[in-house]
Amino acid sequence: MSETKNNNVVEVKNLVAGYLPGVNILNDCSLTAAEGELIGIIGPNGAGKSTLLKAIFGQVNVRGGSISLYGEDITHLPADKLVAKGVGMVPQNNNVFPSLTIEENLQMGVFQNPKIYAERLDFVVSIFSELGKRLKQRAGSLSGGERQMVAMSRALMMDPHVLLLDEPSAGLSPVRQDEAFIRVSEINKAGVTTIMVEQNARRCLQICDRGYVLDQGK
Repeated sequence: MSETKNNNVVEVKNLVAGYLPGVNILNDCSLTAAEGELIGIIGPNGAGKSTLLKAIFGQVNVRGGSISLYGEDITHLPADKLVAKGVGMVPQNNNVFPSLTIEENLQMGVFQNPKIYAERLDFVVSIFSELGKRLKQRAGSLSGGERQMVAMSRALMMDPHVLLLDEPSAGLSPVRQDEAFIRVSEINKAGVTTIMVEQNARRCLQICDRGYVLDQGK
């Protein structure tokens, strides 16, 4: 797909990455995301979609190519350094602390800068209004859709410039899926550059500015 904008926030060039020595999941993979864009990544199971997000977020061994953020090389930076630079990620699984309350989960999102908690909470509640009345509820008692809501909220608490979402609609009912896509769109419209991996290709492409099809790591 030809690129339409040059003001790239995230740029992935010819990426080669994997988990085990000698086994690459991504092979010559490239992607760009401009300021304020909502980018969708679709493709068959096992294509390397989630691995691409993890590579951007410093959780996978990168063996070739490069990843840049606002023109700065971040190829081998660990996740905590990326968080400090304004990159947040919401994984598909194990994305909340079940023994903690919703409020405590959100507090974890500002651990690097607790002074912004009140301000960010107001922003999060403006998008996820249900949270304001349930802050003392244990995250472990929530449904899958509600946990996804908390996970996205926690990532937003850090005031990210870039948000990586790994299948936000996975395992949700059709109604909850629609809600998830609406919330993703609202987050993006609030100015957060968003890169989303999604199995529901039709709904993903409906809300995205551009889409990439990943197949066999390319």
